[in-house]
This record gives sequence, C-alpha cells and structure tokens, in this order.
Amino acid sequence: MDSGKDPLFSPTVFLVEQPPGSVLASHFHTQNQFQVVMAGSGKLGAHEVRHGSVHYAGPYTGYGPVVAGPEGLSYFTIRAVYETGANFIDSARDKMVRGPKRHVQGPPLDALPVDDLARLTEPCMTHLIEPQADRLEACVWYVPPGSHVEAPVPAPSGQFQFVMSGSLRHEGTWCTRWENRYVSVDEPASVLEAGPQGLQVLLLQMPAKAPEYLALRTV
Repeated sequence: MDSGKDPLFSPTVFLVEQPPGSVLASHFHTQNQFQVVMAGSGKLGAHEVRHGSVHYAGPYTGYGPVVAGPEGLSYFTIRAVYETGANFIDSARDKMVRGPKRHVQGPPLDALPVDDLARLTEPCMTHLIEPQADRLEACVWYVPPGSHVEAPVPAPSGQFQFVMSGSLRHEGTWCTRWENRYVSVDEPASVLEAGPQGLQVLLLQMPAKAPEYLALRTV
C-alpha cells in the first residue's frame, strides 16, 4: 500500500525481508507503527516473534534489535503517515524527542486452515492487543463462508485490515491472504464480508499521534 508522502495522511504498508541470521540494530521512528510477521521467526528485543506476531511502537520509542532466525524473518511495516528510513539509536540520539514512549507486543497467531473456517457457524473475534484508552487495538475476526459482520469504527489514525486466511470482499473483488485495505476515521465502519471459504482478518486500530509530537517537522 502506497498513498504518497503527505506529512499528515499517507497510509503505508511495506514488506521487510531479513535474511537468516541478520540483525537490524535498535532504532526508532517518528510515526506510530505496527509490525506484523508474515513468515519466518526471530527476536524483537527480548521477545520471540513468528508468523502472526503483532508489535506496536509509538513515535520516538526505541525498540530492537530485530534478529532474524535460521529461516529468515519477513514482516509488514504499517504506518498511517509515510516516513523514510530508521533512526538508529547509537547514531541518532540527538534526534530523540521527549514525550511518551510506548510499545506493545501481541501474541503470535496462526492462520486458520480454510477447512476450519468452513466449519464456523457464526462470526467471532479475539484480541491480540486489548483496546487502549487512545483506541490502539489489534484483533482478529473469524467470519463463516458467505457471512458478514460490521467491523469496529476506525480509530483516530484509521484501521488497517489484513486477510490471514480465506477471502474478504472489497469493491467487487476479493482480497486474499496478506492482501490489505485501509479505512480512515472519516469513513463509516466497513463490512467484513467473507468469501466461499470463510474469512480470518486481522484488524489494526492506529491511534492518533501523541500531542507532544504533533508540532514537530518529520521527514
């Protein structure tokens, strides 16, 4: 997902692929960010991560290192506002800004086989990151074949939806595994409509940027 480089609104999703044994040094970013592991395994700081792991980091919050396991580590980086590169802590301490520091780690979650999705009789949901006061949240919805459910109202910086298994109807087509869409806070709550094999979809609620950082110019 690439929506340009607007400094206030430019939802972005891109895939990072670290080779086996590689290390991405500890760093921070200037925007709110989710990361979702697509494949492989490794460590993010002290936490083990693998397929389906979800991590959130607020602006100017150091995290890492990110260490890829023996099969490598592939993960999506997700932001509501475009940002270039990383600020490595060892060389960019002068760019760190005072303000709230925050990161949250959710448990890993496997993709459900479509045979299991087909046996669902009603929609259900589980949380990976419980709802926070600022609307930060990560949850997974399971929807039976041919059924639908209304998604939660988008958070202040929008809602990202990632298909983990099955398919999701979107504007007359079907999004399949790891395809994604974005719903802004100005839009009504979306409908999660499952295809003929059912649907498992990850919803990421992006909170607003902390007010301490809003006046800062970022690149």
